[in-house]
Amino acid sequence: MKELPLTVKRSIELLGLVLIGALFVVASDIIMPVIMAFFISIMLLPVYRWLRKYKVPEIIAIIFPILLVVIFIGIIAWFFTSQVGNLVSDFPEIKKNVAQHLKSLSEWISNISHYSPTEQLNFINKKSNDLLNMAGGMASGAALTLSSVFVFVGLLPIYIYLMLFYKDILLRFVFMWFKTPDHPKVKEAIYETESIIKNYLVGLLIQITYMTILLGGLLMLFGIQHALLIGIIFAILNLIPYVGALIGNIIGVLLTITASTSLTPVITVLAVIAAVQFLDNNILMPRIVGSKVKINALIAILGVVVGGSIAGVSGMFLAMPLIAVLKVIFDRTESFKQWGVLFGDERPAKSPMTFPIFRRKGNVKLTSGTQKD
Repeated sequence: MKELPLTVKRSIELLGLVLIGALFVVASDIIMPVIMAFFISIMLLPVYRWLRKYKVPEIIAIIFPILLVVIFIGIIAWFFTSQVGNLVSDFPEIKKNVAQHLKSLSEWISNISHYSPTEQLNFINKKSNDLLNMAGGMASGAALTLSSVFVFVGLLPIYIYLMLFYKDILLRFVFMWFKTPDHPKVKEAIYETESIIKNYLVGLLIQITYMTILLGGLLMLFGIQHALLIGIIFAILNLIPYVGALIGNIIGVLLTITASTSLTPVITVLAVIAAVQFLDNNILMPRIVGSKVKINALIAILGVVVGGSIAGVSGMFLAMPLIAVLKVIFDRTESFKQWGVLFGDERPAKSPMTFPIFRRKGNVKLTSGTQKD
C-alpha cells in the first residue's frame, strides 16, 4: 500500500467502507446476532475464567454464565410485562382521559382557527382509512420483525457457546493476520478491546438498574401513575445515545397524559427525567463505565442513525461499542490512524490551518471535545 499514490489509498479505504456497509445491509440478520453474541461472550469471560480456575469442566463453565444471562433477561421481561399489564388494566380510565384531552385540543383549535369541531371530526373520519391501511402495513411488518427477534434470541445462546468454546481458534486466526513483530500491539489491542466491551456492557446493565429504580422511585414519590413503566422504558431507551433520551421523554409524557387530565404531572415527569439524566450523564455513568475511549457526539449520532438504518433497533444499541472497538484498532494502525482521530473526542489545541504541527499523525497537544474556547 505504501508505493501506491495517496488518492488510490484513500479510494481503496472508501471502497472498503462502502463494501462493509453494503455487507451489513444485505446480511444484517446474520451479522447482528454474531456481533451481539461476541459482545456478550466478552462480558461472560471473567465468569468463565473464574470457573475454569477452580477446575470446573469447560462445558459447565460455558453453560453456567449463559444461563445467568437467560435468567437476567427473563427477569427484565417479566418485570416489563407486569408493568404493561397494569397499564392495560387501566384502559377504561385511559380512554376517558384521552377523550378529555382530545376535547380540549379541539376547543383550542377552534379558538385559533376557522375549523369547527364538526369539520375536525369530518377530517379525522376522512383520514381514518389511510391510518387503518398504514396500521395494517405496520402490523405485517411487526409480525416479520417479531419472528426475526425470536430467531435472533434463539441463535444468541448457540453463538455465545461456540465463541467461548472456540475462542483460542479465533485468537489464533487474528494473530495470523499480522507479522510476528506486530503481535505485541495486537495483543495490547485485544486486551483493551476486551476491557472496553466489558466496562461498557456491565456499565449499561448497572445503568438500566439504577435508572429504573431512581427514576421510577422518584416518580412514585410524586404520585405519578405507571412510574415504574416510565422508568424502565426510559432506562432502556437511554442506552441509545442522544436519540433514545428524546424518545424516552416523549413516551413518558404520553403515558402521563393518558393517566391524568392535568398538565402538572407532565411537568413533574419532565423535570424528574431531566434531573435524573443530568445526574446519570455527569456523575454516575462516567464513574461506572470509566472507559478511556472517548467518541465525539457527531460520530455517535451518525453511528446510531446509520446503525438503525442498517439493522434496526439492534444496530442502534450496538453502534457505540462497535465504534469504540474500531477506534482502538484505528489508533494502533498507522495507515488508519486518521480514522481514529475522526472518531475521537479530543480536539487539537490549535487550528491545523494555522499550525502545521497539528496536521501530523504524531502526538500533539489535545483538549477535551467538550471544553469551551
